[in-house]
Amino acid sequence: MSAPHTDVEHVEAANTAFYEAVERGDFEEVSALWLSPSDLGIDETYHDPADAGVISCVHPGWPVLTGRGEVLRSYALIMANTDYIQFFLTDVHISVTGDTAVVTCSENILSGGPAPEGGDELGPLVGQVVAATNVFRRTPSGWKLWSHHASPVLAENGEDEAEDTPT
Repeated sequence: MSAPHTDVEHVEAANTAFYEAVERGDFEEVSALWLSPSDLGIDETYHDPADAGVISCVHPGWPVLTGRGEVLRSYALIMANTDYIQFFLTDVHISVTGDTAVVTCSENILSGGPAPEGGDELGPLVGQVVAATNVFRRTPSGWKLWSHHASPVLAENGEDEAEDTPT
């Protein structure tokens, strides 16, 4: 792929970098991809981080997390407790207005837990679909995540239809 030339391409590259960093378990890269007060030229020592547009994150089934400390701690925990994770993004839509970009997508997630006791292989792989919205903000060093919100998508299994059908 050639170097990105438009804002949409730059945002798409930042979004992809985020998911790839989580897949690799690269905490330093994940941290660098999130907006920080220094990205906005603000010294946290003298300013309330909320003034800098505090970051936020909602993982499926989790409460809202706000601030770099809480958000980055959540990724550290997820990466430390997930032996394998891969994201297949579909239905990706990107909108850029000024210095703000919104990415919506479906995260088709494949993850594996720890090996069964005494085994060397991953535990069973589990798949799920999550609807996600990522909000980015333009900074002098590129597009940074400002907010991530992910909600589970309920799978259709056909059982409800069978229960409603008279026999």
